[in-house]
Amino acid sequence: MGKMSYNDTFLRACRKQPVNRLPVWYMRQAGRYDPEYRKIKEKYSLLEICRQPELAAEVTMMPVRKLGVDAAILYSDIMNPVASIGIDFDIVKNVGPVIDNPIRSKQDVERLKPIDVEGDLSHVLETIRILDRELSVPLITFGGAPFTIASYLIEGRPSKSYIRTKELMYGEPGVWHMLMDKLGDMAIAYLKAHAAAGAKAVQLFDSWVGALSPRDFRVFVLPVITRIFRELADLDVPKIYFPGVSSGELLAELTDIEADVIGLDWRVPIPEGRRRTGGRFAVQGNLDPYVLTGPMDMIKQQARETIDLGIREPGYIFNLGHGLFPEASLEKLKELTEFVHDYSQAALRKPLERVN
Repeated sequence: MGKMSYNDTFLRACRKQPVNRLPVWYMRQAGRYDPEYRKIKEKYSLLEICRQPELAAEVTMMPVRKLGVDAAILYSDIMNPVASIGIDFDIVKNVGPVIDNPIRSKQDVERLKPIDVEGDLSHVLETIRILDRELSVPLITFGGAPFTIASYLIEGRPSKSYIRTKELMYGEPGVWHMLMDKLGDMAIAYLKAHAAAGAKAVQLFDSWVGALSPRDFRVFVLPVITRIFRELADLDVPKIYFPGVSSGELLAELTDIEADVIGLDWRVPIPEGRRRTGGRFAVQGNLDPYVLTGPMDMIKQQARETIDLGIREPGYIFNLGHGLFPEASLEKLKELTEFVHDYSQAALRKPLERVN
């Protein structure tokens, strides 16, 4: 790959450097909205695809080719590394991760082993190495944040109330913090190995942490998030924290973490997200994914408004406020990506008008 053709717009935006158009990528951009991907899924499960580096790399690259996005995100699942620490799970169709041996006690937490990335997850590292050779855009890899992983490990499956999770958190805070530390160690080792294999940015997904109050987030979760980013600080790649959906009230707690980018959901206007996080970070987001169910002119109108807010300050990456859903249209996504590129390129050329 000639570096001349390498598109580093996404990395520049992560670092708040000037760009001539906004970078675009979409959470879950390698997924079920793509008919070609759905055909692959008829043959293989998600975990089976992940275990075949050539296939996982191909699925990762498909949206880059089809949509023209400015970054690839590794085809994987946040649950992938937990098998290495001693948890049996399966990803069940229309349910999500299901755990055979959920964590309910101190003994369960003590039994968790340190992750062995090279031994148990060499297929993930091989996928990253293939992509590092093949891609002409940066590869983002990701890990699950401790609260979100813990919610699956404790509940045994996706939950809406997180009752068992909170029961452990409130009832046995010592056990809770031991679990957070073990899952923090897992995330650190996993993401460090990704960067060593060629990842160009890493994202920590905390999909469900918005279930907590700011006080509980500060007491029970923020210490481990702070430690993860502190221990990744010497990696020369941008670090992204996405506190998931309904996390707007937690943003003010993040001002001291050593991340580069904060992902915003669609409930928080971009200027407000920047204000709450102290203006320290680049921001990523935050179109409601379900806007894509509407007609194209309405999608473009909402995208235009989102871009106008995003480009007021350097360090903005266009994305959705959560992952793509299966019914999304490949055609609309392609058109949206082109629109964001064209509109932002024109808008960024007009610096004086932007001030108003």
